[in-house]
Amino acid sequence: MNHEQDALQGSVQVLPETRPRSLHSPSRFKRYGLPLILLSISLITTTAIGARYMQNFRDGVPTVVSEADLWPWPWLIQQPSRFQLGWPFSLTLLAILLTHEFGHYFACKAHGIRCTLPWVLPAPTLSGTAGAVIQIRSRIPNRRALMDVGAYGPLAGYSASLLAVLTGWLLSRPIPRVTVRPLINFGEPVTLTLVHGLLQTVGRRFFLTTLSGVPAFPSVLLHPVLLAGWIGLFITALNLIPAGQLDGGHILFAISPRSHRLMTRVLPFVLIGCGFFFWIGWLFWGALLWIPAMRHPSVANNGPIGGRKWLALLCLGVFLLTFAAAPFANSSIRAYLH
Repeated sequence: MNHEQDALQGSVQVLPETRPRSLHSPSRFKRYGLPLILLSISLITTTAIGARYMQNFRDGVPTVVSEADLWPWPWLIQQPSRFQLGWPFSLTLLAILLTHEFGHYFACKAHGIRCTLPWVLPAPTLSGTAGAVIQIRSRIPNRRALMDVGAYGPLAGYSASLLAVLTGWLLSRPIPRVTVRPLINFGEPVTLTLVHGLLQTVGRRFFLTTLSGVPAFPSVLLHPVLLAGWIGLFITALNLIPAGQLDGGHILFAISPRSHRLMTRVLPFVLIGCGFFFWIGWLFWGALLWIPAMRHPSVANNGPIGGRKWLALLCLGVFLLTFAAAPFANSSIRAYLH
């Protein structure tokens, strides 16, 4: 139940080799039934925890003030009607996750690559899910296709997250002067700073007090829709880490397999160092890059990626706009030791 272990993911896994289609054809249940079941369970878990967040928002207290907020089931059993409070959070978050994964999915279809439907993974985490994933079931034909598959997921997810952040910020309000101390303090990626500045600028120019008076992120009481948007930005940043089989890894491999190998070897040590100074969860992500399943299979080099380099630059910009070294304040190893 610790938020540092909240390993949200929205990636695509590439199989290392191709087998005959007959050996790869999944059953109808695995193709359609399993994704639907996982999505249904995730809808329940995300709505449950979203209900607790909405209640805290209505009460004028921070999103998470105790460990009980991360396990809302006893609270919901006492009064099952509370469950409906969680719809804004769950529907927003699941829309972001599915938008991200369908970005991968449709890129695969455009290049004739066989893949599964998105699997949304329920989990007892800060969000009620461990993210979503699709699995590619045939070899990616060339690096141009790899670039498209890697890039369109995070770009689509970022767009959906940005819409959620804009909407959620308008629904949020300032933190009351007298309030309880939060258990979790959320970091502020650059996107949130830019969105806040945009809202204030538009508000002042068009004399819209509802916009010009929007509080800055450290002083805002997060509406669950804004929290879902924040999680979407967090997912985007994690997946754009340029190593392994993360989306950023696919993009870097499409540009230069040699650079990809170097980054995959170096970044685990960088992330472990970040775990000591910024967020303990980077230890998990550093260790993740060492497991064999994260090794990137070879992809045919059938010519240069050409104009698709702009996709890589665009994804780099999104990574810089979403990455925060300390996504959760005061949660580094150094902070815990103190």
